[in-house]
Amino acid sequence: MITKEKILENISKIRVNKKITQKSIAEFLEIEQGSYSLLERGERDLTIDRLLQIAIFFKMDIVDIITYPNKGSYNKENEEDIKAILQIELKKDKKDQVMKLIFGDNSLEILNN
Repeated sequence: MITKEKILENISKIRVNKKITQKSIAEFLEIEQGSYSLLERGERDLTIDRLLQIAIFFKMDIVDIITYPNKGSYNKENEEDIKAILQIELKKDKKDQVMKLIFGDNSLEILNN
């Protein structure tokens, strides 16, 4: 289970692994270093907006921060391997309409191939 504490722990680990100071993140976020320290320790609320700003600073996706040190639940390098299959049962007249909607005037050519 992903908790706020785990996300904050991940942020701290990423920051340390990247050799980034709390002060440099605080400056980017336009807050005091002490305020950032409170945020990282969970004594200040971590909003989605703030998490997005931290992700931008780290040059990471939010999902990669949340699932650190593992990559997110997806792998961008293999996105082209992902495919979806949609199966719909339609009467002939509706099928022709849907095919034309999806493929335009090429629908008959596609069906014949």
